[in-house]
Order: sequence, then C-alpha cells, then structure tokens
Amino acid sequence: MIAHQNPIELDGTYPLPEAQLYRFLFHILVDYPSDEEERQIMELVTGDTEPQVEPVLNGPEILELQHVVRRVPVAEHVFDYARRLVRMSRPGRPEATDFVNQWVEWGAGPRASLFLILAGKARAILQGRYYVSCDDIEAVALPVLRHRIICNFAAQSEGITPDEIVRRLLASVPKTEKLD
Repeated sequence: MIAHQNPIELDGTYPLPEAQLYRFLFHILVDYPSDEEERQIMELVTGDTEPQVEPVLNGPEILELQHVVRRVPVAEHVFDYARRLVRMSRPGRPEATDFVNQWVEWGAGPRASLFLILAGKARAILQGRYYVSCDDIEAVALPVLRHRIICNFAAQSEGITPDEIVRRLLASVPKTEKLD
C-alpha cells in the first residue's frame, strides 16, 4: 500500500495517527522535481499523448519475490546492528544516548527492527548480493525509522528532526564489530 499527502492540500484529509503511520514500512520524503524532471512533467501533462501502462509483474510473481527476500541470510552481527539502532532510539532505556534522552518523546518499537532487516534484505538483492550487510541497514534506516521516532518539544524548539536523530544514531553505533 502507498499513501501520500500533499502538505498544503489537506482539505478533506487528516494526518494519520502515529499508530497507523507506524505500520508503513517506509516514510519517503519527496521533494520538488529537478529542472529537467519538471520540464518532462510539463511536456507529458500538457501534451496529447496517452501513456501506455503495461504490467511488469503478476500476483504470483510478487509473492515469489517476497519469499526470495525472506530467504536472504543475515549474519548475527547485522541483526545486532539493527537491534542496537532501534533500542538506542528509546528514551529512558539503558541503551539510550544522551541526545535521545534529551530530544525523543517516543522511540522506535520492535516493528522497526523487523523492517530494517526486511528492507536490508531487499536492498541486498537489488545490489546483486545474497547476504545483508550493515551498510544495507544503514541505507534503509532513514525511511524505516523517521516516522517511528517522535521528537519532544525540546527537539522541535531546537529544530531537531527525527532524521537528525537517526543520523546521530547511525554515527553512534559501530557497524563492524559484534554487538552485545
């Protein structure tokens, strides 16, 4: 499922509660198009051509690809890395860093660690590998975690965003050594 919301066209729509946002695998921020992309959009939308839509995959093929992703092996240290990132995002816990305790109202839950691993597996396959690395987890961390970390008023007043928290978490957790 894909959902989107234009931040200036909220008429008739309501922001989803955090509990519902949390169920989405990714929160991807879409910026304005590049100069060339905007030109292409202008040409396509104002022209008289009708786009041709063709299926790329069918239902059984999608299900098979989902099974392929789930079969990608993950080393123990990669599981540990993903687990540590998520656990460190929770304020008031022994693993939490000072900046998390200072700026985070609510950290990421267990679903975040599951999605880091699943998204890491998919990324590994897309990169042509049959194993997940810590680099895969790092690459998917922002879209997986940004909507699962709720900043408190202190963070908001200082201009600290969930993306900044995730970047700091990534800088705080070593990728190569075995983690407890």
